[in-house]
Amino acid sequence: MIEVENLTRVFRTYKKKPGFWGGVTGLFKRDFEETRAADQVNFSIREGEFVGFLGPNGAGKTTTLKMLSGLIYPTSGRARVAGFDPSKRENAYRRLFALVLGQKNQLWWDLPALESFYLLRAIYGLDQKEYQQTLDELVALLGVAHKLNVQVRELSLGERMKMELIAALLHRPRVLFLDEPTIGLDVVSQKNVRDFLRNYNRQHKTTILLTSHYMADISQLCERVIVIDHGKKIYDGNLDRLAGAGARQRIIKFKPRPEGEGIGAFPAGWKPAHGVAKTCEDGEILLHVPSEHVTTVCQQILQQGAVDDITIQDVPLEDIISEVFSRGTTVRS
Repeated sequence: MIEVENLTRVFRTYKKKPGFWGGVTGLFKRDFEETRAADQVNFSIREGEFVGFLGPNGAGKTTTLKMLSGLIYPTSGRARVAGFDPSKRENAYRRLFALVLGQKNQLWWDLPALESFYLLRAIYGLDQKEYQQTLDELVALLGVAHKLNVQVRELSLGERMKMELIAALLHRPRVLFLDEPTIGLDVVSQKNVRDFLRNYNRQHKTTILLTSHYMADISQLCERVIVIDHGKKIYDGNLDRLAGAGARQRIIKFKPRPEGEGIGAFPAGWKPAHGVAKTCEDGEILLHVPSEHVTTVCQQILQQGAVDDITIQDVPLEDIISEVFSRGTTVRS
């Protein structure tokens, strides 16, 4: 459904020198800086796949989505979505996909969402019966029937995002690009949006490419992830394989018992035989320990002094991906 080959986008920005004379100098001679927002990105996505697109701020995720949507032109490389070249902006292609930007609205701010839906029906030339069936289905799935006639500006952030999703899906797109759809939402609203997207993808086999900084979105919705950093792809593969990289380490948390209670107080400045110790503000000690040494370190902790609690946890997915970003090297899938 989506094929991307060596997709590159270079932005050229003017570097103004400071001060008044810097501005005057810029009238006659300008210095420019080139930034590669996307740098020879390659990937392909099958029809019906739900793929996570990850990267730190400024990695090139949104730029890539905009090139796939035809909003900006690539500097070089090529992209094909369902056989179409997005940069040509053909009407047939624009009826095929939808783009939802979590930080930008497509609905009229001062009108009820229903009025914007009427406008979209006219833009896409949807049959009235088909439009009503689709609208009723989406409204029921998202539970917003009682909010259709409320001004968009009066809706909560979660309700507005649900309306944005309805607007994007009215014409039954085969491809859906989602850029931070749960940003700023509370936990309940995030869950509702995730549940809807999961069910919609399974029911309609819509190809979805999702960017998000919430790891719960990725882990609950996507089996495959593409990781991009500084415009370059550094990982493309199964999410479980990426998470498995964290299996090489475990996190041990424990809180030493206050001095004078039970056996001797825990020694100050204690260092584990393996791993690195960090003391938190509440007195809890946190260790990152290689998996094969977890038992040895736990025994060492209990021999040093009394502890109130001790837990062993997996490394969070966020930390694993942050480590991938910090390394900046390609990870084999």
